[in-house]
Amino acid sequence: MASSPPITNNSDIRFLGRVLGDVIRAYGGEPLFRRIEYIRSASVDRHRGIAGAESIDPGLDSLSLDDTLDFVRSFMLFSMLANLAEDRQGIAAEPGADVEHAVAKLKEHGIDRDRIVALLEHALVAPVLTAHPTEVRRKSMIDHRNRIAELMRMKDDGVAETPDGDLVDEAIVRQVALLWQTRVLRFERLYVADEVENALSYLRDVFLPTLPALYARWDRALGSRVPAFLRPGNWIGGDRDGNPFVTADSMRLTLARSSEAVLAHYLDAVHALGAEISISSRHAQIDAGVQALADASGDTAASRADEPYRRAISGIYARLAATYRDLTGKAPPRPGALSGERYADPAEFRADLSAIAKGLAAQGGETLASSGALGRLIRSVDIFGFHLATLDMRQNSAVHERVVGELLKVAGVEADYAALDEDARVALLRRELASPRPLTSRYADYSEETASELAIVHAAAEAHQRYGRAAICQYIVSMAQSVSDLLEVNILLKEAGLYIPGETPQAHVMAVPLFETIGDLEAAPDIMRAWFALPEIAAISKARGHQEVMIGYSDSNKDGGYLTSTWGLSKGSTALKPVFEEAGIGMQLFHGRGGAVGRGGGSSFAAIQAQPPGTVQGRIRITEQGEVIAAKYGTRESAQTNLEAMASATLLASLEPQRLSDADAARFEAAMEELSTTAFKAYRDLVYGTDGFTTFFRQMTPIAEIAGLKIGSRPASRKKSDAIEDLRAIPWVFSWAQARVMLPGWYGVGQALAGFKDRGLLREMAAGWPLFASTLANMEMVLAKSDMGIAERYAAMVEDRDLADAIFGRIRDGWRTTHDQLLEVTRQTRLLEKHPALETSIKLRLPYIEPLNLLQVELLKRHRAGETDPKIEQGILLSINAIATALRNSG
Repeated sequence: MASSPPITNNSDIRFLGRVLGDVIRAYGGEPLFRRIEYIRSASVDRHRGIAGAESIDPGLDSLSLDDTLDFVRSFMLFSMLANLAEDRQGIAAEPGADVEHAVAKLKEHGIDRDRIVALLEHALVAPVLTAHPTEVRRKSMIDHRNRIAELMRMKDDGVAETPDGDLVDEAIVRQVALLWQTRVLRFERLYVADEVENALSYLRDVFLPTLPALYARWDRALGSRVPAFLRPGNWIGGDRDGNPFVTADSMRLTLARSSEAVLAHYLDAVHALGAEISISSRHAQIDAGVQALADASGDTAASRADEPYRRAISGIYARLAATYRDLTGKAPPRPGALSGERYADPAEFRADLSAIAKGLAAQGGETLASSGALGRLIRSVDIFGFHLATLDMRQNSAVHERVVGELLKVAGVEADYAALDEDARVALLRRELASPRPLTSRYADYSEETASELAIVHAAAEAHQRYGRAAICQYIVSMAQSVSDLLEVNILLKEAGLYIPGETPQAHVMAVPLFETIGDLEAAPDIMRAWFALPEIAAISKARGHQEVMIGYSDSNKDGGYLTSTWGLSKGSTALKPVFEEAGIGMQLFHGRGGAVGRGGGSSFAAIQAQPPGTVQGRIRITEQGEVIAAKYGTRESAQTNLEAMASATLLASLEPQRLSDADAARFEAAMEELSTTAFKAYRDLVYGTDGFTTFFRQMTPIAEIAGLKIGSRPASRKKSDAIEDLRAIPWVFSWAQARVMLPGWYGVGQALAGFKDRGLLREMAAGWPLFASTLANMEMVLAKSDMGIAERYAAMVEDRDLADAIFGRIRDGWRTTHDQLLEVTRQTRLLEKHPALETSIKLRLPYIEPLNLLQVELLKRHRAGETDPKIEQGILLSINAIATALRNSG
């Protein structure tokens, strides 16, 4: 058997680990440092396989509760710093995951740059930030981490002092010391406003400066100006499904704060342009457009009389300041001496900037006009407008049904809408959508729910007026199971003037169905075919050019298991393609992925390329949430890597010729169908068909304690119920990760592989089919992070020992089967043998996770036994935080 590589630390990890040790010694004392160091070294020795290490006392029993809290914090901080070090070393970067490589690869297939640019003219790639609660770290912790990253960049460049005069190494020590003394846990639950500010920090501090720089690189790779096809999206402040705290006011807050951030960025950029573009009319010919802007600016300063560009920019700044004042209700940070009329929309602002660029181009080339600060600012306006990130609305179809039913009843149109069958509902809703008459009346009394939903759509209409239509484009319908579920959204939009009836109806916000469960995915093609069969809907969709469909990874996984979810999503996408082709409408899929493999996690680059042929079409949106946002977009470097990977994968998935022959595709799909059927049965038998499984899950995992983490504004369950069906997918996956079982990311696959007779075919699929290869690669990572020995410690907390032994025995046997089958199919002697960087990364973490798990189990036992010392609960929550940080993609 081949030996695994040693646990090696890169230089950054050694440096930061040493700094952390010095900080613990300085601020916690020598005795604490020695206790922590003993536990660390003993655990590392065991994982290295050093002779006799198994018999060493791990030292956990000697820790007091105070020491336990310090120990858990120390291991969490090491993992946090190790994550930072790996991000800096480019561990997450994948070979060929950039646009330049994609262009070169497509060229090999005879696809030229003109065809790529033509695709990008109508393309959309959108990472969409959501507030799904799996980011356990406080924003203060992430801020310190990012300051360390910035200081490490200075160290890379050989800079000895910061711009403020501090020694770089001392500044790093200071930040680590601040981390050590910063409270890890939130004492108060996050509110929507807090989630908005967290997301805004990424959009403002990372996306705003990063994307224009990326586009400059892409322009060079393609030899022309690339359309603004990659733009960020946001759910935070608009996603109401199961979250009663998201209201019209929170949506207004999100939009206002976003607009404030992007306009402040523009004001700074325009101010800097005024300082930079010092061209004098004494030395250059001045374009008529620039002169017109200068003359209209109101800038009569004698010192700038011969500087028309500066005068023109003064006028632009004055108009932008007026826009800021009007949209935010605040004075701009740097008010300026001139007054101006606000810009009606981003296009007016861009037109003025373009006039400056045209004038500069006339001076003798494109260098001044298209590159540098002005080029980046024009690009920013194209990407971010006045809204920064497009905000989605989302609500459950059951809410829409109740609200529309009440509107129809109060208006005297239909007394019992809920009693109508689907055909009758569709006919009624279409009549109402064709009528210019509103359903609502200012004199009527509506329930709190109905009033709230009406307020939301009116707030969306206000947003269109204030920030432009790009501010809100999609309305996601959760649990969409019929055409009427989508028409009900248009009824609500019509009340706010966002759906306009007429001979040629218009919908300024698109109703988007979310198909989540396995059954929903199977029904999706019929629903969309019926949707496009409505003439008014077909007309709206064709005018728009596309229709979006969202597919959910989380609930389909919880419903049918990992393999069936993956295959169901692929089949659903494939089955939708001919429906859209028949209707003559472009398809845009929105992938509702999470961080964990059980929720669609893993490489976005591989996942996009593994989409069924013809289903990407240059348009794709993907949710990014929780700990994944910080991991992928916490720094500008990591954001560049991940955004570049999304863009390049989309190009390849849209334009690269199909890799499989029709015959191979048919063989592989038939095999996958058989595998999925077996895996589905195994998973359903365990999770939904085993008596006592819910009790086992709730007693084995820290699901109850996870509810105590103040990590989100959304409840953990959809209903007041212990049923797994009602539990949200996030805590379901998160709990299994904490207990090191990772069950949603692999259970059932081993049984399916073991029962499949044609071993050669499985190996062919693993080697030649991107979907199957990606599925196995993600599962392999999950298996490497799981540990049945530690999981058994958690299973020991289940009160009914016979129940625990029976169910855990099935899980352990399933893990072994999955492990062995994966190695056989992929021709490896150990997990991650073909992925040494990832193997080393995980092996580095395991010695730091195991003691945390062991401590967590003991604290859970004490807590559940009734001990009331608040430090026990604090220790549990800290351990949850630390384990999640070390595992990285755990929710």
